[in-house]
This record gives sequence, structure tokens and C-alpha cells, in this order.
Amino acid sequence: MLQTSLSVVAPPGMETPRRPALSVVVPAFDEQEVLPEFHRRLAAAMEGIGLAWEVVYVNDGSRDGTLGVMLGLRAADPRVAVVNLSRNFGKEIALTAGLDHARGTDAVVVIDADLQDPPEVIADLVAAWREGFDVVYAQRRVRHGEGVVKRATAAAFYRLMQRIGGRVRLPKDTGDFRLMSRRAVDALLSLREQHRFMKGLFAWVGFPARPVLYDRAPRAAGRTKWNWWKLWNLSLEGITSFTVAPLKVATYLGLATAAIALVYGTVVVVKTLLFGNPVAGYPSLMTVMLFLGGVQLITLGIIGEYLGRVFNETKRRPLYLVERHLPSEPPSTGAAAGDQPAERTTLGRVA
Repeated sequence: MLQTSLSVVAPPGMETPRRPALSVVVPAFDEQEVLPEFHRRLAAAMEGIGLAWEVVYVNDGSRDGTLGVMLGLRAADPRVAVVNLSRNFGKEIALTAGLDHARGTDAVVVIDADLQDPPEVIADLVAAWREGFDVVYAQRRVRHGEGVVKRATAAAFYRLMQRIGGRVRLPKDTGDFRLMSRRAVDALLSLREQHRFMKGLFAWVGFPARPVLYDRAPRAAGRTKWNWWKLWNLSLEGITSFTVAPLKVATYLGLATAAIALVYGTVVVVKTLLFGNPVAGYPSLMTVMLFLGGVQLITLGIIGEYLGRVFNETKRRPLYLVERHLPSEPPSTGAAAGDQPAERTTLGRVA
């Protein structure tokens, strides 16, 4: 791994600030309305766990006052770290940036800021982790605030991924909300691919895992950023990132089309030999041509999706750029003034 950073190095002999045991990573895009209430509930939930902790808020190029709210939270609470990306990179990249900057020595929790995933469930995740599991994922028992169509399409997507994912088993009804041990996080961060489907990457790294059931709440404030078009593209990202099944489907579709054409050609030859050669009808000719053209375009589109991903991976660009990184302060109360962490500007790590 290579990470470029500008930071203040402590003088020789100065005690290194203690790192928190637990980090909570929260990517956010235009969440100024809900962040104060989220942080209040998060702090209340974390107090009962009994571990030194920090929260890493990642501002993914928000267009509202989200960054200002984050800075205000950090000014009031030294356990808050802020990572401000140089622009909007998307949730999957913002989540990766938060994991890169999480300093927790024992475990890292990933949670959204919209309060659909209740921070109070973190205590249950920690309890399961203390039983010896590296990954504890929150599995939705009830999805409040979501329509019938969205629940049905989500269930269909998870079923599809479980069938075509091969050795990677994507847990059903499971989002990004989870706890991972430090070794699981380090394994995850070794995967630096550009097209990141984090739910699949979480499952790919493996390690002992168990679910914790919870009831998903409606969004506390603001509007969802996931419209149908973005959900469709996320589904394509997941499918093309973890399986080549669409390419196989294109192959089988081509073989089936060729077989049907062979059978149809044989029928035409036999009818010509037996009954002569009447003039072919225009509708049937157009139907065959449009069918074959559609199959070819679908196949080319599938190949193009994979080729585009190969093109993006070969450029080897950093996953993200950080405009500003304000680390949390050490959990110890006796740190000297010289121990206070400095503001840093970093580049997303590249393999």
C-alpha cells in the first residue's frame, strides 16, 4: 500500500497518543438536518459500551451545510474526526475513506447517518463481537418506511446475488451496518478496486460472522439519495463486480439463438424442397432481423459493462482525494498540548 500524507511528527521521546479501541465510520452526503440528532443518540449509545471510541464523519462533497455541522460536532466533542473529501465520490468510496482513517485498534462499526439504522443496536453488535466473531452484521427484520415495490425489488436482488455469487454468499436483508474486527478491516482495505460494491467486499473477505436482527426505522429527516436509477446502477455494480454470470448468459443466449436459427433454416429448406419456394413474408423477415439485432446489442452491452470496468481499473487512479482530515483527540485525559493531533491532507491509498 502507498499513502501520501502531510502530518506533524511528534518529537523523539514524546509519548504517542493513545488510539481508541472502537471507531464508528459514518459517510454522509447532504445530511445537515439529521447529523446533530444522530450524534446525540450515537454518543448516548456508545457511553454504555465501556470502550474508548471515536466517530469518523466523512463528508462526501455535500452541497448543504453538512461540513459545517461536522466541524461544530468536532469542536464540541473531541472524539469526533472529520474527513472532508475534495468532491462527491459516492457512498462506496466515502465509506472506504472512513475505514482508511479509522484508528480503532480493536474494531470498526459502519453505520449510515439517516437514523434508519439505530445507533442503539451497536451495543448488540459489540456483544456478539465479544463472543469471538470478526464480523457482526445487522440483518433487517422489519423495513419501516419503505414501500412494497422497494421491499420486493430488494428481496429479489438479494436472492439473485445469492444464486449467482458463487462462493461469495451475500447475506439477505443486510446493508452496510455492521461491526468488523481490526483484522477484518485490514483485510478489506487491501482490496483497492475502483468499482466498489461494499456489501460484496464485506462478504468476500470472510472471517467468522454472525447476524444481529433489528428493526429498520424510517429516515429521521431529509430525503433519501437513492432513487430508482441509482439503485439500478448499484445493482449492476454488484452483479458485475462479483460474477461473470451475465457474460455466460450472453454466451448461452447466443448459442440458443444459433440453434433456433439452425432449426428454422432446416425447416425452410425442407419446405422449399417439398412445396417449392413461395415469396417470404415481410413481417416474418423483419421479426427475425429485429430479434437477432436485439440479441447482438444486448450481448455487446454486457461486454461493454465489463470492458468499461477493466478500463477504469487500468488507470490506477487514487480512490479519493481528501481536502481536509481532522483526527479525533486521544481518549486519555492527561495528554499534553503538544499531543493534540494536527490537521492533515491526504490522498486515498492505492495498491
